Amino acid sequence: MRVVIVTESFPPDVNGVAHCALQTARHLVDRGHAPLVVAPAPPKTPPGQGGAPVPGAVPDAAAPCPVVRVPSLPLPGYPQVRVALPSRRVAAALTGHRADVVHLAGPFVLGVRGMAAATRLGIPAVAVYQTDLAGYARTYVGAGEAAAWRRLRSVHAAADRTLAPSSAARRDLEAHGVPRVGLWRRGVDSVRFHPGHRDEALRRALAPNGELIVGYVGRLAPEKHVELLAGVCGLPGVRVVVVGDGPSRPALSEALPGALFLGRRTGDDLARLFASLDVFAHTGPFETFCQTVQEAMASGVPVVAPAAGGPLDLVDHGRTGLLVPPHDPAAVRDAVAALAADPALRTAFGTAARAAVEGRTWAAVGDELIAHYEDVLAARRTVVAA
Repeated sequence: MRVVIVTESFPPDVNGVAHCALQTARHLVDRGHAPLVVAPAPPKTPPGQGGAPVPGAVPDAAAPCPVVRVPSLPLPGYPQVRVALPSRRVAAALTGHRADVVHLAGPFVLGVRGMAAATRLGIPAVAVYQTDLAGYARTYVGAGEAAAWRRLRSVHAAADRTLAPSSAARRDLEAHGVPRVGLWRRGVDSVRFHPGHRDEALRRALAPNGELIVGYVGRLAPEKHVELLAGVCGLPGVRVVVVGDGPSRPALSEALPGALFLGRRTGDDLARLFASLDVFAHTGPFETFCQTVQEAMASGVPVVAPAAGGPLDLVDHGRTGLLVPPHDPAAVRDAVAALAADPALRTAFGTAARAAVEGRTWAAVGDELIAHYEDVLAARRTVVAA
């Protein structure tokens, strides 16, 4: 199967859309398929990686397949996010790769062009919903939620199938009139993220006085509401550790007294940090899935998360962690305090969390995605035959 993955983000970007697109490409290669990625160019793209036409597209250094880079600009006020500029490279990639199916990862800008090109060329498209853009509009501008949903609905309604990462996301899509919605959850590397990577030397460095370590991992941006951890910072015997970067970091340094900010971490370094936490606390209410919650669970760490979006599927309240009302700093503080006071409960939650996700590998969910592709292709063949 020849698949073109049109993604709004791809490594070296560090976010859920980029990570999922990379894992999808890897799995397709592993299963003998031929993927091609189309993505916005990162800053200062090296020569030869600026979007060469297919079939001469060259792979990025760490990519498992060729990558076509589309010129992009940084999003004003949030330079870590790149927005693709209009380009003929999208249609050229679909044609040159002789795509059987187009995979649209978090379509909003580049994905809209990918959907339009797929429609013109008569190529089936699977659109993967990954980002609550309506929630972001509400956070950043206090308006625009309806406009965001109109744009999302237009691209997803044109796709042969839309895949939601969680039950909550699926309900949102269907409530806003998106047809043909299926469920496709995310995988986790349960070898890399493993309780066995707990590092006592690292724990001593993070909490030299033996404090309970409560960690947040993710972007430091307004929609994540990391400031809700302020009450946790005030708990006796607790050290808050923040992993990640973004535009909110200066403000959070003021809002979270005593918190340790480690910046962005990846790979085995990130895995050691996850496994060395005592509690993982997520605060963002707009997560369509929330991969960091799943990585914490794979690491055997109990989770505190808002009872909204993706965490509703991931966290079994009272068994693998605690769900709290969104936007409620007192609830976050009290949930962490309850876990801090009960080591046996933390151990039980962490063990159950690991068991809940360890079979959800990228290989398993990747095969589910290929089955969605095959269903879409079969439906197209049926229509043509009729």
